[in-house]
Parts: sequence; structure tokens; C-alpha cells
Amino acid sequence: MAIRKIREMGDPVLTKRCKEVTEITPRIQALIDDMFETLYEAEGVGLAAPQVGILKRIVVIDVTGEDPMLLINPKIMETSGEQEGYEGCLSVPGKSGKVTRPNYIKVLAYDENMNSFELEGTELLARAICHEMDHLDGHLYVEKVEGPLVNTADLMEEEEEE
Repeated sequence: MAIRKIREMGDPVLTKRCKEVTEITPRIQALIDDMFETLYEAEGVGLAAPQVGILKRIVVIDVTGEDPMLLINPKIMETSGEQEGYEGCLSVPGKSGKVTRPNYIKVLAYDENMNSFELEGTELLARAICHEMDHLDGHLYVEKVEGPLVNTADLMEEEEEE
């Protein structure tokens, strides 16, 4: 396993649509393992393959630090509700912005054995799934920000004061 370089805003790979995974090869398995290691090293909530320079439809998410999830070729089946909150991104370091997302999401995806499964999520998990899936289509959250981007450190100080 290895920690991979996280691509940052301005890198053209982040604007490209990813290709579907058709089989789990040793290279794909190594990518998945590396993505989890990179996610935890960066202390993130989610990471999509294009963020490490690979145009494959693979997402890893862990909103608790103890519940790793792998989504291969995820497709949104259903959304409902609405939530507004600040998002950050490992590809846009040090910045956050207010984004509106569904409060509930149901996705169809594949696991590391290419078995399909459905995953439902609310609140932070729903937000993370939507955010990471945007990466698979070449979009960053900054395209959806309502208002200015703020420094994440300033936002954290405001939360501590409340």
C-alpha cells in the first residue's frame, strides 16, 4: 500500500469524467487499498479516484473513521430532503464553502468483488456520497458553493466560539 499524491484544483484530471470499472484487477485492488490509506493519512471523509489521478469510477468514504465504505460505479437511485452546510475538499486545501445537498440518498454500487449493493445515507454520509460522486463526473464542490469560499481555519474558530 502507498499514499498517493492528491491532485488539487487546477489539475485537468479533476475536470474529466471517469470510466466505469469492469473488473477488479490487481492494479484496481492496489488503487483501492492506496485510496483508503491516502484518505486516512489526509484525515479526510471521502476520496474519489480522480483525486489521485486515476479516471475510474471508484470512491472511498469513511464519515466516522471506523466505517470504511467502497463504492465502485455508484449510481444515484433516489434522493430527498435538503441540507445546507459547509464542505471542504482534499483537492481544495484550506478552503470551505456552503453547499446545499440532499439530506437522503440511495445509491446502487459494486463492492471489491463486483457484487452490487444498495447503500442509503443521510446527513453527513449523504453529503459525502454526493460530493465524491461529483468528482467522478469532473466536478468540484466549488462549482456549487453559495457565497464566498472561506478559510477552513477561520470557520473552525467561529464554531469553537459558539
